Amino acid sequence: MIAPDYQPLRWSAPDHLPRTLRILLENTLRHGTETGVLRNWVPGATGELEVFPSRVFLHDTNGVPVLADLAAMRDAMVAIGGDPARVDPLVPAELVVDHSVIADVFGRPDALERNVELEYRRNGERYRFLRWGQEAFEQLKVVPPGSGIMHQVNLEKLARVVEVRDGQAFPDLCLGTDSHTTMVNGLGVLGWGIGGIEAEAAMLGQSISMLVPKVVGVRLVGALPAGSTATDLVLTITERLRAQGVVGKFVEFHGPALVDLPVPDRATIANMSPEFGSTVAWFPIDEQTLDYLRFTGRAVEHVDLVENYAKEQGLWHDTTELLYDEELTVDLSEVVASIAGPNRPHQRIPLSTVASTVGKSTTEELSDNSVVIAAITSCTNTSNPSVMVAAGLVAKKAVELGLAAKPWVKTTLSPGSRVVMDYYAAAGLTPYLEKLGFHLAGFGCMTCIGASGGLVDRVAEEVRAKGLSVAAVLSGNRNFESRIQPDVRQNYLASPPLVVAYALAGRMGIDLTTEPIADGVYLKDLWPTQQEIDEVIQQALKPEMFTAVYADVFAGDERWRGLEISTGRNYQWEDDSTYLRRPPYLVLDAEPGDLKNARALVRLGDSVTTDHLSPAGAIPPDSVAGQYLRALGVTELNTYASRRGNHLVMMRGAFANLRLRNALAGGVEGGVTLKDGELVTIYDAAEAYKAEGTPVVVVAGKDYGTGSSRDWAAKGPALLGVRAVLAQSFERIHRSNLVGMGILPLEFAPGEGDDLTGEHPIDVALGDDGFATVTSDGRTYRMRIRLDTPRESEYYRHGGVLPYVLQRLKAGEL
Repeated sequence: MIAPDYQPLRWSAPDHLPRTLRILLENTLRHGTETGVLRNWVPGATGELEVFPSRVFLHDTNGVPVLADLAAMRDAMVAIGGDPARVDPLVPAELVVDHSVIADVFGRPDALERNVELEYRRNGERYRFLRWGQEAFEQLKVVPPGSGIMHQVNLEKLARVVEVRDGQAFPDLCLGTDSHTTMVNGLGVLGWGIGGIEAEAAMLGQSISMLVPKVVGVRLVGALPAGSTATDLVLTITERLRAQGVVGKFVEFHGPALVDLPVPDRATIANMSPEFGSTVAWFPIDEQTLDYLRFTGRAVEHVDLVENYAKEQGLWHDTTELLYDEELTVDLSEVVASIAGPNRPHQRIPLSTVASTVGKSTTEELSDNSVVIAAITSCTNTSNPSVMVAAGLVAKKAVELGLAAKPWVKTTLSPGSRVVMDYYAAAGLTPYLEKLGFHLAGFGCMTCIGASGGLVDRVAEEVRAKGLSVAAVLSGNRNFESRIQPDVRQNYLASPPLVVAYALAGRMGIDLTTEPIADGVYLKDLWPTQQEIDEVIQQALKPEMFTAVYADVFAGDERWRGLEISTGRNYQWEDDSTYLRRPPYLVLDAEPGDLKNARALVRLGDSVTTDHLSPAGAIPPDSVAGQYLRALGVTELNTYASRRGNHLVMMRGAFANLRLRNALAGGVEGGVTLKDGELVTIYDAAEAYKAEGTPVVVVAGKDYGTGSSRDWAAKGPALLGVRAVLAQSFERIHRSNLVGMGILPLEFAPGEGDDLTGEHPIDVALGDDGFATVTSDGRTYRMRIRLDTPRESEYYRHGGVLPYVLQRLKAGEL
């Protein structure tokens, strides 16, 4: 039974209701927004939901602009005679600083210390701002730099599974400003990524408006064969579910294989939910969940509560037959060693066919298909002791056999938790990894998000001079073109032990299943057995490690505690700051409605990512943003991600990806477009259109806005004057972000849109039936207005989320 002090809200749900929808039903009943659609749910049911998160989860590069917007709203409240204290999170918000550290220094014992020094030197102003926010907003907690990666910290420490508040127990519903918030689904927590704009509204008490999601039941059977890892499994699932088509759907795992599938393997799968396109990838609560909670140091009483609550509320995994909108079976016994690439996570390649797919090569020097980055990185895999220990054992055997990484390979280790280094040290594996160059570079996202730093000395120059197509191999979750490093065109996702193997090989064009990595040494000679891995884990990994690492997770080190911060409810903006400026989103000039003689700012193709729309990596000196900063006397340009608190930089970085392919640019890659017959920067074209009073739109293909939940991929275009995006389909989070910034998403009918070149004026007439009539160059299109809920229509009518919320605050409705 539930402990008497913690009472759940008891309700009746259909016996066949998927467990994820049970959590949403509880949420809507508790908040009084349930309309009957879930209580009467059957496959195919439709309707609207209003759900409220139990907490909001952020990281620093999205968190800084979120706090900047909240600070600007406090200023706006003062301006209209209101109380700025009313702008304060109404639900708990947790922010982890993990996106700013860069792998500048690598392959040497002092790499961690040097990178941390550079991190604070570059980001001191931003970090002082976060410290101010921690003091100014009552319900905001900040996990300081160097603590780990947000999703691994969430998994190992912050996740409640069952929340207790005001004497009531209810499911932990975690919505985060990073698309990989889904990783906590592996622990039985329902959570997904939302845009920073939506997060601000949720923090201020707004519900998240959504349609009842289709639920895909994925039945897992069998067991992983020897030599296959959780990474191989998630790459297989990503391939299968991308082909199935799960964008915007809930994926719910079940089946007999769960009995032996540990939480770290589940978390690896759940982490890559955005890569296969689903909103969530949820695993039910069972004995594996409880074992993990105990092992990571959660209180015994809380683990008991989780068990009792899950069993009483129908969230416990059992043999009950549930109904789903779609069903799929994955047999784990069919999973083989794989990698994925070169530029999409679902491009799985069996290890045995990599050489034939990429192109076989035997050269022992830098050439096409050479591996120039080998990175053990990302919470996707570093949260999984099995694959991390396997990497350490591969390194140990390689060193003992006299092998070394190739000299052109940049090798880095950046785990998502300090616990990793503790069990590496206890197992005696650290020296072997360091011998191969895998020195600890930092505790943060680093290479996975493109904060990979420069290549080995002279390698970049040679790559550019020879026009080489070189590769990165990383244990991450995304590999979009140019995401990892500007000079690297091919990016492959792989398990940590395969990352080590490719560092030794130095090339992609090798069949690791049949060819020697070095004279007489094959991968099979280095690969550990599962028994070897299990023995090391049992000997080296202890629950006390988690307890010690997370004992005071919000305190930070001396650098963090020593930061001088401003005081007061309202932030004191500095006019000369190049990192933080008061954002202008509350006073954008554009009015919603029809468009006449609009011009296409860009004409893009399929699978345009948020990295294309707003890059996160290093700011090139000759870019529009780089030139702007240099004109101000700035010498340390830093990254776009670090300057997301300054709209004057970020709007110049919109569409600035070096690999952007804009059909209007005549084959020239990068942030350029055609304006009046001349090739100009996209920023200059947008400014010229503004001066003329000409509205601009974006025309694109399928899956527009795939990738990170990057609000600047919507904010940047909004500041450039983009009024609508005309696309064949949208990724979920980005479409929401567009609405949140007052940009209208319009979707072509199936099979239409390829002939809209963007070379001629475009008229948009909005209808009352949910469709718009779009005309250009004598062609007419009936396009669906993707304002999917009444709340989204309200956001658009007000010019975006922030003006809407401010009006409600002004009217005393919040």
